[in-house]
Amino acid sequence: MHEILKKLAASARVLDLGCGEGSFDARAYPFHTVRVDAEPKGAGVVQADAAALPFARCFSAVISNHSLEHFADLHHSLAEIGRVVQAGGALFIAVPDAATFTDRLYRWLARGGGHLNPFTSAPDLAALVAGATGLECRGIRLLHASLSYMNPRNRKTRAPRKLLLFANGWEPLLIALTYALRLSDRCFGTRLSVYGWALYFGACEPDLAVWTNVCVRCGSAHPAAELRPRLRLYHCPSCGAPNLFTPDAAG
Repeated sequence: MHEILKKLAASARVLDLGCGEGSFDARAYPFHTVRVDAEPKGAGVVQADAAALPFARCFSAVISNHSLEHFADLHHSLAEIGRVVQAGGALFIAVPDAATFTDRLYRWLARGGGHLNPFTSAPDLAALVAGATGLECRGIRLLHASLSYMNPRNRKTRAPRKLLLFANGWEPLLIALTYALRLSDRCFGTRLSVYGWALYFGACEPDLAVWTNVCVRCGSAHPAAELRPRLRLYHCPSCGAPNLFTPDAAG
């Protein structure tokens, strides 16, 4: 999403839709951010239904970061996004691929995880969004998993009992497991480390490179070329957590 955000003017307005506590650090950007969620989890978040947004056409960009799969009325939610985004605006969407091992694991651990819309085809989703919003799809980016949702450092509620099968999200186990999934993908052509897609619409020029190294603690992805591993180990530039390194896969 930062490919879009970093190019916006200070006078821009950005809608962070279905954001929980926030999809990005608004303090890092000069524009005005409006956060909306049906069940606000933080201060400064507007409570509203994505299918009936209380705004006019006033946003330079809309960010829907892992929220589309939760919308009860997907069709009207997409139509509302198209209504509130300005001409020449941009839209970022990230969703899980419901057919992947990592998303199935998440839904099994989280009793469904609140997912109402199971997306299994990025081109089909891109066509759906473009038709409902009137915004042209500018690219689709493959996203890799870090299993950071298991990490106890990210947990605010009691862990499900099923997580005991994964040592309650013990970080060294997550490091080893994500590394093994990526190695399987590289050696055997599987998709075990893949979890979803980022889709870009409207006025944006996205970087569609596939970054396989995703931090097991903060979930940040970084290009392999910017990492400096020692003995296959690198420390996340965002949070400092140790991770095992693999070269980036082809897109």
